[in-house]
Amino acid sequence: MTLPRLLQNTALAATALTMLTSAALADATEAPGNFPKSFRNQEIPTNGTTLHVRVGGTGPAVVLLHGYGDTGDMWVPLAAKLAENHTVIVPDLRGLGLSARADKGFEKANQAEDITGVMDALGARTAEVVAHDIGNMVAYALAARHSDRVTKLVLMDAPVPGIGPWEEILKNPLLWHFRFGGPDMERLVAGRERIYLDRFWNEFSANPAHFPEAARVHYAELYAGPGRMHAGFSQFAAFDQDAIDNRAWLAAHGKLTMPVLAIGGAASFGPTMAVVARAGANNVQEQVIEGSGHWLMEEQPTATVAAIDAFLTGQPAATPSSR
Repeated sequence: MTLPRLLQNTALAATALTMLTSAALADATEAPGNFPKSFRNQEIPTNGTTLHVRVGGTGPAVVLLHGYGDTGDMWVPLAAKLAENHTVIVPDLRGLGLSARADKGFEKANQAEDITGVMDALGARTAEVVAHDIGNMVAYALAARHSDRVTKLVLMDAPVPGIGPWEEILKNPLLWHFRFGGPDMERLVAGRERIYLDRFWNEFSANPAHFPEAARVHYAELYAGPGRMHAGFSQFAAFDQDAIDNRAWLAAHGKLTMPVLAIGGAASFGPTMAVVARAGANNVQEQVIEGSGHWLMEEQPTATVAAIDAFLTGQPAATPSSR
């Protein structure tokens, strides 16, 4: 198995940083979070917490799960497209974004119950699930433990604890932040959230200019809110337990059987996303998005939306132009 370019080489990030200019940023001036006016916001009590959820469209349900460095606001382009023929459900994960503050419960098996509670509240017996980064980990736990409720699954550019090459991935120094957390680390980052997050947006992009300034400002403000960095660090701190939970579940119940689409950014996880997915699922399709690093929805939204829409609607995947 060949590890992704993200995990092999840091030179790309260093080169790309030189391209971060004000002119390049000018092509994306709107802040994320501008969902279509037909969407509504709800605060949904679930599993001992309350999640902020955006809901719009009509038709079969699709749930969109964000990752670290983003919130549910990352999904605007995809949500707008899928709302044409889906009921689109976009939560902020436990403790993040505009969801209620939380001090515990960040194990991904527990967060899967957060999402089933949201589905229940909205009358969605089943749903397709699209996920990125930490969202992958919640989505895998959801699909494993509630396989009767997840009809299709999209996993985007992040590992799943305990599944496939997890231990090998952990060894890479680019992922130092997996072990960074605790009260002292929270104090170090307090008031410096933008500095901390810029490191990820820059280093994990194929071209940092494609993670727009407006998005950086938006997310930095959200992560600077009370308890938000604590929740972010806690997502990572739960990985050891997540790995134990996932290995045990896989050994006892076997691989996922619903169709899975594994999407990797060509300058990030690339085809390794499919390697991870095939370690935990039987029916996996693979898509690599050219011109993108980890931040697929920011770097290559057109190609990423087209790939997901084609998979969910059962159409042949097109090859759209970049951006």
